Amino acid sequence: MSEQDAGTTTERPDVLDDHPFALCLTHDVDRPYKTYQSIYYAVTDRSLDHLKSALPGQNPYWQFERLMNLEDDLGVRSAFYFLDEQHLLRDRPVSDWVSPGDWKRYMGRYSLRDPDIIDLVKTLDDEGWEIGLHGSYESYHDRERLCREKSHVEAIVGREILGGRQHYLNLEIPDTWAYQQAVGLQYDTSLGSSSTYGFQYGDSIQRPFDDEFVVFPLTIMEVALPDPTEQLEHAWAECKRVLEEAEEREAVMTILWHPRYFSERDFPGFGDLYRRIIEYALDRGAWVGPPGELYEQLDHPTGSAETAESESSTECDLPENTAL
Repeated sequence: MSEQDAGTTTERPDVLDDHPFALCLTHDVDRPYKTYQSIYYAVTDRSLDHLKSALPGQNPYWQFERLMNLEDDLGVRSAFYFLDEQHLLRDRPVSDWVSPGDWKRYMGRYSLRDPDIIDLVKTLDDEGWEIGLHGSYESYHDRERLCREKSHVEAIVGREILGGRQHYLNLEIPDTWAYQQAVGLQYDTSLGSSSTYGFQYGDSIQRPFDDEFVVFPLTIMEVALPDPTEQLEHAWAECKRVLEEAEEREAVMTILWHPRYFSERDFPGFGDLYRRIIEYALDRGAWVGPPGELYEQLDHPTGSAETAESESSTECDLPENTAL
């Protein structure tokens, strides 16, 4: 879907009066644990080395310390979007258990009740990173589910969150955005692609309802690029080209790097590429940070749009013992 197809109005933020372009940094936390992937890669790569990841105390996908150190070293912060996904065997119908697609979607996830996840969220929040919602696979068309998931993340941080991104970039436009706004989210970053990169979804913020709710189009997801493991310089050349175009357009661009891609053992080159993008943007004088920080600097219109569910409550039907 193109920017025109989305049927939204675009806006040039005032922050671009002082910066040539803006770079929003985001991370979807969907697979912080390497589980069945250890067996899969051991078979496909014909290497037993991957099985070491399944040993106790070994988890190459838990790359948060490295990622935080990298951004701290560069003097920037980003947004981490946390997922509250269903479990295949516990929450899904038996008919889904034989579907390879459903195994990929619902197995190997994590729980927001995991003490390590809770500690991670609180540490990130305490040290200045933005915490947001990575809406589950089906929440894009289920307002109540989306509301519950948002409440679960907020129970950890102890306050309302501003925005996030839908899992698999699932969107029904404009319904998903209306649901997000109705449950109290202020922005979304789901408008984009996992197979292409660039500004085909827009080069600035969008207001689908001409009110306070904002869409940040996704410009680059790491998996859409030439694989930096084998083509690092080619991947960097493509990123540099997009960054140069961002400067020409005075654009607001958003990038997505999943935390597991900072594992040098499993995904060599991806962390280096991420650092290069930020360093280049900073060298060019760009504004760099999480979408929530940029959102709070915008001059928002007042009033509610007709398409938004302005009379809806942000309360939702929560199951018992929902507190985390």
